[in-house]
Amino acid sequence: MRFCETPLAGAFVIELERREDERGFFARCWCQDEFAAHGIDAAWVQSNVSFNRHAGTLRGLHYQAEPHGEDKLVRCTMGAAHDVLVDLRPGSPTYARWFAVELTADNRRMVYIPRGLAHGFQTLVDHTELHYLMSTMFRSESARGVRWDDPALGIAWPDCPRRIISPRDQTFPDLVPCAAS
Repeated sequence: MRFCETPLAGAFVIELERREDERGFFARCWCQDEFAAHGIDAAWVQSNVSFNRHAGTLRGLHYQAEPHGEDKLVRCTMGAAHDVLVDLRPGSPTYARWFAVELTADNRRMVYIPRGLAHGFQTLVDHTELHYLMSTMFRSESARGVRWDDPALGIAWPDCPRRIISPRDQTFPDLVPCAAS
């Protein structure tokens, strides 16, 4: 695996190193020692799949508040997605900054998202599926979100003819609420 640092401390894009022959290829996508060598000590306790029927489906920006903060390892297993991370860690030099990467079934990239970052994605094609490994069990009382189109963040989402967003995701607050005028 090749660990590519992102502008957000502790977050990585991970590329598989494929061993190919006439049969196809083999690649490692998880190795405790390799992750530990990059400062990642994640113990995965939950695995989730997000299937999205239509291009333009936007999910996020989601995170879990402490004490149930979670690390995530996300990979696109079918289709393609514009994957976005936002640093929500107070005191971080990259607080309120975002980073995006395209995850596709073809490029087989993964993204490691440390606790304290919000995560979201927009599908680029119909029938897109993402697979998540989670370091913490889901706790509904700790589930939080930040508005996907918060003007203070200025995230550059791909244009699409029709964006599909859940009512819950549409009502998330801005990261830094605007002062009343």
